[in-house]
Amino acid sequence: MQKLFVDFVPEGTFALDEEQSRHIARSLRMRVGDMLTLTCGDGSDYGCIIDKIDSNLVTLTACYKQANNSEPDVRVTLYQGVPKGDKTEDIIQKCTELGISRVVPVLTHRSVSRPDDKSAGKKQARYQKIALEAAQQSGRGIVPEISPMETLSNAVKKDDSRLKIIFYEGGGEPIRSLVSSEIKTVSIYIGPEGGFEKDEVELIKANGGAVATLGKRILRTQTAPVAALTAIMLLTGNLE
Repeated sequence: MQKLFVDFVPEGTFALDEEQSRHIARSLRMRVGDMLTLTCGDGSDYGCIIDKIDSNLVTLTACYKQANNSEPDVRVTLYQGVPKGDKTEDIIQKCTELGISRVVPVLTHRSVSRPDDKSAGKKQARYQKIALEAAQQSGRGIVPEISPMETLSNAVKKDDSRLKIIFYEGGGEPIRSLVSSEIKTVSIYIGPEGGFEKDEVELIKANGGAVATLGKRILRTQTAPVAALTAIMLLTGNLE
């Protein structure tokens, strides 16, 4: 069933805003009598029926409320070394589908793309919209937070996850030796093209990070977070 995120779900009959109404009428081509799910990130899903629909206004009636069961029980934050081009968009989309809770773009020594504050702000707004669309498509119960861009050193100092893992092509522990179903907060660090420099690895280790490997092959910067997140979800029982 199609899902939309809203600020709140009122009781009885109510109207969606113009943007969501156009999306339902023109993009999804839904009709009067169709059902859809609304959520406001409160842990519940609301089943609603379309009462009236036109190009600018959709009116719904809330029919039932139920607990959302699509969220993983582990909170994963991705610290992604800023890559070139639009790779960050793909990373956010796929990681949202897999259950990421938060994404923090980080500037590292080898980050080629270094947008100024104005450009970074525009990118953040676009990234948040991509996360919203991916969350709706995949039936998430929340929209992952896309944080402002940070330097790696600042990001590491603020990271309070119970388990911090840096994935490094120079080798490390198997991920299965670090992750278990008891772990509820995990941070994963992925380098940009070219990976992390050794002093960056040491910085993360000095702040409680463990070095891990994703196997014998070197993965692209847009592939590594998807592989790491998939492995974490499997090892914590969230892909069953």
